[in-house]
Amino acid sequence: MYRFELFVAGDAVNSAQAVANLTSICREYLPDRYEIEVVDVFKEPNRALTQGVFMTPTLMTLAPPPPRRIIGTLSDARIVLLTLGLATPG
Repeated sequence: MYRFELFVAGDAVNSAQAVANLTSICREYLPDRYEIEVVDVFKEPNRALTQGVFMTPTLMTLAPPPPRRIIGTLSDARIVLLTLGLATPG
C-alpha cells in the first residue's frame, strides 16, 4: 500500500493541479493500492512546519519506505514514477 501526504495551499491553481495529477497517476499505476491525504497548509500550518514543508505543493510518501518528497505540480508523471520507484531510468 502506498500512502501519501500532499501539502497544498488552499485552492491555488498549482495545488489543484497537483491533486489532479497525483490522483491520475495513482489510479493508473497503483489501482486500489494507495491512500492520499491532502493537507491544506492554511488550515494546518503547524503540521506543515513539523514536516518541514515550506513550499507547496509538496508530496511526501509515507509508505512504502524510504520516505520521499517531491515539490511541484507533479505534472511530469515519469519523474513522479521514477521517484516512487515505479519506473526505471532510460
